[in-house]
Amino acid sequence: MRTIDPRPRVHWRGSLAVVLAAGFGLVATAWPLLASPGGALTETSSGPWMFALLLPVVTAVVLVQLSDGGMDARAVAMLGVLSAVVAAVRPFGAGAAGVETVFFLIILAGRVFGPAFGFILGNTGLFASALLTGGVGPWMPYQMFAAAFVGLGAGLLPGAGRAPAAWRGRVGELAMLAVYAVVASLAFGLLLNMSFWPYAITQGNLAYVPGALPGENASRLVAYSLATSLGWDLGRAVTTALLIVLTGPLLLRILRRTARKARWIESA
Repeated sequence: MRTIDPRPRVHWRGSLAVVLAAGFGLVATAWPLLASPGGALTETSSGPWMFALLLPVVTAVVLVQLSDGGMDARAVAMLGVLSAVVAAVRPFGAGAAGVETVFFLIILAGRVFGPAFGFILGNTGLFASALLTGGVGPWMPYQMFAAAFVGLGAGLLPGAGRAPAAWRGRVGELAMLAVYAVVASLAFGLLLNMSFWPYAITQGNLAYVPGALPGENASRLVAYSLATSLGWDLGRAVTTALLIVLTGPLLLRILRRTARKARWIESA
């Protein structure tokens, strides 16, 4: 039996599009750390507006470039199905007490279908769920990009041949994904906090300081997150890791079987 990487092949133009989209998204999300008085990025205008304008352009570029040999009709159909599933299961968690029921699926799909697929699924899945649950608001683009990074990171995790010995095999892979789920859930919380932290009424070491060095504001952001949202983020981390452990063996097998039937896996 010869197994080839199940992830859809992405040409260099598609890979470049994902890199550029992720870079734009990171700058747009992390603008409070990069803003300076009188600069192009400020806490009152340019940063949020640039984010809102970049979102549809970046998403379109990724989809167009990936379609250039990287995503065929079957991959697009799988993307639509998984986006609908993400939208359908999100209300079961709804974020209450940090409980989230969508990130485990984004992580598993990114693991099987690759970083580009995971990045797009994070965007489309959160967009579809926002429309379904009425969660459309100024926070939605931040959620979409943060979820896209979760899927992107899952696709970049080492494969069976490159993973450390402790993370090989079915049990090792689940352990790796569970650990990643915890880290990604905490990072997701940090990224979301940056969307409103500059406007929060705080003092001392928790307050945002316009024009401060990125390292100084980053430490203030971490302190703010620990003081205000750690319990919420830990709830998300535990929920996501637990769902991966419980559903991972079955869902990974189903997703890989689907990829095999779609000829993303070749066996001999």
